[in-house]
Amino acid sequence: MEIQLSNRVQEVLGIQYPIVQAAMNWITDANFVASVSNAGGMGVIGPNAGPVEDTDLSSTGKLRNEIRKIKDLTDKPFALNTFFPPDGDVETENYSLKLLNVAFEEGVKYFVAVGSINKRLIKAIKNQGAILIVRELTPTVEGAKLAESLGADILIATGYDEGGWIPQKAIGTFSIVSTIVDAVNIPVLATGGINDIRAVRAAFALGAEGVYVGTRFIVSEECPAADETKQDIIKSTGTDLILVSNTQRSTPNHFAKTLEKMRQNGSTSDEIDSLIAQSGGLLPGMRKGNSHEGIVSVNTAIDRIKEIKSVQQIVDELMKDFK
Repeated sequence: MEIQLSNRVQEVLGIQYPIVQAAMNWITDANFVASVSNAGGMGVIGPNAGPVEDTDLSSTGKLRNEIRKIKDLTDKPFALNTFFPPDGDVETENYSLKLLNVAFEEGVKYFVAVGSINKRLIKAIKNQGAILIVRELTPTVEGAKLAESLGADILIATGYDEGGWIPQKAIGTFSIVSTIVDAVNIPVLATGGINDIRAVRAAFALGAEGVYVGTRFIVSEECPAADETKQDIIKSTGTDLILVSNTQRSTPNHFAKTLEKMRQNGSTSDEIDSLIAQSGGLLPGMRKGNSHEGIVSVNTAIDRIKEIKSVQQIVDELMKDFK
């Protein structure tokens, strides 16, 4: 299969390679994001980015610090992740707008919107003349078309294979990518189980013009995830993974096994998700490496991850066809 050396994703985002780092909660920081951008992809500031110890800073102050650090480390494009609630959730919209306004003030020009298709927030971003990548948590043809009509520049098609918050329709990456590609005229990024060059090639064969990669980047030298977390991913396989709730899966660590037993004994998905949130969400397991208090959320293709490598090495391997 021939792959173009340049496509719309590269042109729209102004990046060397069509690869965007997923915005993972608690495990991004300025060095990691800048490393992805310097390697030729696009780094993305995820939720709760930066040092965990910055408890004296507001969320907006912490974000402003990380943006400024990134700009000191790279002159390449990078993006900010923002959560999009359903239309009408004014409280969450206002919080997202607070973070967006910090990014606007700091000159950020690229945004990844994750969640629902929120008209108010899309308008706020497009009014700044910024570039918008939209990722509906559970991708639909209707949502993709709506996002395109509202001004989205790029869409992300998320397969059930992904790590993080799992789509609520069990449609794999192979199925959803081609479905979304056929539904819209703007470029599409594929995500969900993309850990090696074969998965990248498959995504392009399905019509994607780029890839959105999370789990593979966790096991990089620059990612601030705990070393224990990285080793946990390396030693685990896809068949080891535990579905702890309808929305989250984990490597088979102590906390995940406890949640699995709760689920088998009748606890609802909402109850388990609430317990994960009360324990700190992804902070204990992903950032601190505490397997007794947190889960380690990854995609189903972790068999392909055998060692910790630099961000540059990972980008070079995944983007080999674009060199």
